[in-house]
Amino acid sequence: MNLTLINAAYLVASALFIFGLKGLTHPRTAVRGNLLGALGMLLAVVATLFNARILDFELIIVGLIAGAAIGGLLALKIQMTAMPQLVALFNSFGGVASVLVAGAALVENISSGTTIATQVSVATAASGIIGAITFWGSLVAFIKLQELISGTPLVFPGRHVWNLLLTAGSIVMAALLVDSPSNSDWFWIMVAVASVLGIFLVTPIGGADMPVVIALLNSCSGLAAASTGFVLDNNVLIISGSLVGASGLILTQIMCWAMNRHIGNVFFSAVGAATSGPGEDIYAGKVKSTSADQVAMLFEAARRVVVVPGYGMAVAQAQHAVRDLANLLEDRGTEVVFAVHPVAGRMPGHMNVLLAEAEVPYDKLKEMGEVNATFEQTDLALVIGANDVVNPLARVNDGGPIAGMPILDVDKARTVVVIKRSLSPGFAGIPNPLFSGENTLMYFGSGKEAVVDLIAALKET
Repeated sequence: MNLTLINAAYLVASALFIFGLKGLTHPRTAVRGNLLGALGMLLAVVATLFNARILDFELIIVGLIAGAAIGGLLALKIQMTAMPQLVALFNSFGGVASVLVAGAALVENISSGTTIATQVSVATAASGIIGAITFWGSLVAFIKLQELISGTPLVFPGRHVWNLLLTAGSIVMAALLVDSPSNSDWFWIMVAVASVLGIFLVTPIGGADMPVVIALLNSCSGLAAASTGFVLDNNVLIISGSLVGASGLILTQIMCWAMNRHIGNVFFSAVGAATSGPGEDIYAGKVKSTSADQVAMLFEAARRVVVVPGYGMAVAQAQHAVRDLANLLEDRGTEVVFAVHPVAGRMPGHMNVLLAEAEVPYDKLKEMGEVNATFEQTDLALVIGANDVVNPLARVNDGGPIAGMPILDVDKARTVVVIKRSLSPGFAGIPNPLFSGENTLMYFGSGKEAVVDLIAALKET
């Protein structure tokens, strides 16, 4: 296949990527968007395999078989609750691939005596720095999400100074590489420095900010791929990497808006490292516990119910039981909707993915701005495993970790039932006055077991 046909195939693949991203903007078209993106990637891979620069297909075939086997196994075995960890791991793979490809291209050009243009050496440096930060930062995010280490911020003295020095060091090594591209040592030293920077950047970030971190690292993996595209003079890699980078940045901005914070605050404030705000004495003598039978009676009298899912629902894998509860209530004439906060869970759209997997109708999922206006007309708000996204302390401008963050106004409902194992704080590390509110009942227990018991009690009424 000549170069003209390959570039034409790349153009079609790029168009499919764009239409795929467009499809992913709405749940109803998300499946079609995924299929279009997959088709575009297949076309791009096939076109690349016809490139005359490929001399040996043996390693490529081995890689395809190994990758397909691992990908298929992950698709079958990974639980929906572990999707944030998987996304973080995929981001890391994208980062390290960019580093290795750019490094291999540099070594090949040096060994063959090819003159390396300034554009190529700059792109090589960008790919190395961004890719290394993405790889190690994503691995730290994966380890935290997998709870192999604590999800709370791990801070150390002088971290900002160290980050500044490591950033300066990476830039200096990049400048030396551009000045002397025939010396590959500068590239690998630069990658090592950027790797430490990636670890230092993500380690002090707590679980509450993981949706933002994952979105930004996803963007970085795309930017690293785009830089590698310039190294290889590969148009489809430049276009696809740019699309991922741009969409990731937009998503990062949306996540920051949902938390009423800027990206610098997320990465440098170590939210959750220390508790601020009132202590747990706000619960003293005010928390009212309830049972499945009592909640079932409340449901019997309710005309409108709003379900607020949180990470606790994901951990308990209660999404299917919640769907069954909603169906049962609707069969009895009760209006049921789901209020989804943009940063509920541990990755962007986490709750949407879980509820879609449980086949909850898309039109039942309401965004924060839409549902907040209806809470005063809501008979019962059922909070399942959510904490910070319903914490009224966000409305108090006291400089606390969630001060000013837009929340779901569940406390304005006539009755609030919170399903939670205990009164433990959320990722922000602060108590929640909602739990001791006059109109709040605490239903202690595992999310799935509590909802199953609630369904049984409701059927008996």
